[in-house]
Amino acid sequence: MSSDRAVPAPSVSPDFVRHHTRPSRPSLVPEVTLHVAADVVALWGAIEEERGTAPTEPPFWAAAWPGGQALARYVLDEPATVSGRSVLDLGAGSGLVAIAAARAGASDVLASDIDPFSHTAIAVNAEANGVPPVAVLGDVLGMEPPAVDVVLAGDVCYDRVMSERVLPWLEAARARGAEVYLGDPGRPYVPVDRLAAVAVYEVPDTESSPALPTQIRRTTVWRLP
Repeated sequence: MSSDRAVPAPSVSPDFVRHHTRPSRPSLVPEVTLHVAADVVALWGAIEEERGTAPTEPPFWAAAWPGGQALARYVLDEPATVSGRSVLDLGAGSGLVAIAAARAGASDVLASDIDPFSHTAIAVNAEANGVPPVAVLGDVLGMEPPAVDVVLAGDVCYDRVMSERVLPWLEAARARGAEVYLGDPGRPYVPVDRLAAVAVYEVPDTESSPALPTQIRRTTVWRLP
């Protein structure tokens, strides 16, 4: 299921996402359909034209990143992790993890992402997968974690600055009683000595270096103890 909260209409037209992406099935989660970028450079230009200004961040929402794929695979294979529970997909991007949580039986699914294009992509992808609309929050890192049972965070430790913001927030969510899971393909900013590995997957990564041959990323799902 999805959230009972009212889901406002996204500020970006769903037609923009559908027109500038293509449906695809992530290699590790083939039961989910996502709208992903066929040409990131062209998508970047389309976003600039739509907004009237150059984007400051890449369109992270238009890809199935390894950490998100690993988390989605984990909750689908271990549905008791989320079944009947409230879930937040932090840094949701495409909404892959939120969609997997909904399909695994979560009672209430929230997502958060700072990019308004992500909000629309999540709506489009939820519809494509036959799950109810997902309520999407903006930047939650400057506030107390919401009262949810489970926080799922994929690929959020992609640089030092982001890691220094997100890790204390995840620890605060854990201190409030949420179970917290982090999906990451071996980035150096993840404090692995403070985490417990619950699953490891080999994920074909076509997103980080699309001009190079596909790499296999050893990707771990970590749990905050």
